[in-house]
This record gives sequence, structure tokens and C-alpha cells, in this order.
Amino acid sequence: MGELKKWRDQKWVRIGTDGKIKGECGTSKDKKNPDRCLPAAKAKSLSKKQRSNTAKKKKREGSKGKTVVKNTKAAEVKFSGGGLARKRRNHKGCGAVMENRRKKTLYV
Repeated sequence: MGELKKWRDQKWVRIGTDGKIKGECGTSKDKKNPDRCLPAAKAKSLSKKQRSNTAKKKKREGSKGKTVVKNTKAAEVKFSGGGLARKRRNHKGCGAVMENRRKKTLYV
């Protein structure tokens, strides 16, 4: 099963700044600065204080105009197979130039 499919199959819930689970994700009245959403299992595994902290961070950064706000360390969503939330290790990037791979011009 693909990672995106697993992500879609999870029940996501909305977290209020008070740390309470408010309902389904996507039902926030404030469309310009919506509430934090987390998978229900992750939200239930966090303490009320941890849920509150990640929701407050989302609201604080959202009020400054940011649309994508990273979760707090405790609320990071990780998938079992690495998946979408996996961090790449030892990745040099697409534009990395390797010395032994440079093109050489030959004059004939």
C-alpha cells in the first residue's frame, strides 16, 4: 500500500489551542488561519499540554501569514515505513557536483 493511501485512510482531527480535540480536520471556521490537524491516534497519544503547544504554534505562525507550519517535536508525525515524513540522511541534493563525473571537452 502506498504511503499517501495510508495517510488518507487515517482519521485526522482538529486540535484547539486549549489542547482539546475539536472534531474532524477541515471543519475550522477560520479559513485564513485554520486549526492544527493531526491523525487521531497521534493526537490521543499526546498530553493536553503537548496538543495545546502545537496548536498555539500553528496559530501564532499562521497569524504572520505562514501557511505551512511544522509541528512541535512531540507532535511530529512519523510513518512506519519512512514514507512522507521521512528525513533524508546523507543526501547531497540534486545539484551536487561530483568531481569524478565532470564533463570533459575533447579537442580532436
